[in-house]
Amino acid sequence: MIKVGIIGATGYAGAEIARLIYGHPQAEVVWYGSKSYIDEKFASLYGNLFKLVYAKCLDDNMEELADAVDVIFTATPQGLCASLVNEDVLKKVKIIDLSADFRLKDVSVYEKWYKIEHKAPSFIEEAVYGLCEINRDKIKSARLIANPGCYTTCSILTAYPLIKEGLIDPDTLIVDALSGVSGAGRGAKVANLYCEVNESCKPYGVANHRHTPEIEEQLGYAAGKEMLINFTPHLVPMNRGILATEYATLIKKDGKLPTASDIRAAYEKYFGKEKFIRLLEDNVYPETRWVEGSNFVDIGYKIDERTGRIIMMGAIDNLVKGAAGQAVQNMNILFGLDEAMGLEIVPCFP
Repeated sequence: MIKVGIIGATGYAGAEIARLIYGHPQAEVVWYGSKSYIDEKFASLYGNLFKLVYAKCLDDNMEELADAVDVIFTATPQGLCASLVNEDVLKKVKIIDLSADFRLKDVSVYEKWYKIEHKAPSFIEEAVYGLCEINRDKIKSARLIANPGCYTTCSILTAYPLIKEGLIDPDTLIVDALSGVSGAGRGAKVANLYCEVNESCKPYGVANHRHTPEIEEQLGYAAGKEMLINFTPHLVPMNRGILATEYATLIKKDGKLPTASDIRAAYEKYFGKEKFIRLLEDNVYPETRWVEGSNFVDIGYKIDERTGRIIMMGAIDNLVKGAAGQAVQNMNILFGLDEAMGLEIVPCFP
């Protein structure tokens, strides 16, 4: 059995890791780290695990935790993992970090967008960006995984094949995305109160959301050049889910726009055999309700011949494929297990 430790276990993403590992046949959580709830029963905070998990929350001592487990998930705010990780820890244990600490390769970009000093820049280069469908081979031998963000996972996967195949102009990409409130975390914030969120939809982080450089960097690798995009997130009154709608200009070849079959072929080339990416049928578009509670990414598209553009759409559960599920998928790859182990969950509806 893989021994698992979770730092930040009492946040939404940490608790989702705990739920998924509980149903994993080859892994078990032996340490629930939460500095805010030391000595409190984990199941008293998350009643869905009552009579299933009996452990109490411990602190976030990574040095001590590294001696007790095979892998540590850090589901914590930006800056904490970087302040705890060191070479002695990485010699003992694999780390899958759900924060942004090791996602961006340029430390100055990280510090500009996150407004904090990076505490472990020496580990940035070796960290592997854990977007499983794109970086699977690199993940296999990694010590430190930078688990992608929720908006970024959905946005990158939705556009990646078309950028990689040169079917769209990357300089024209616009991403609009909607997220459920759990994406903002469990902390008490006035903006996330029921009366503030219900019966409303609002943009936020306009032109400065912190996931923007992450999307640009990863899609830039596909494009073979640096990218600049417009990314606008929106908060909608639902618990879970992300829907990304993306627009880009199609690139003509021999004076003709790519056809629907060209687009389908590109998606099939990169994702046709992927367990967790579902390419929808023509004129069928993603809905968050059909991925809720699962590790699936649903992708659809529509060519707009009138404007010469394409509309690409993707949907995920922000807490599963956008956080905990992808983290477990990374764990499976790291330890040579079936990538889907513990994640073959049918989306729940209604």
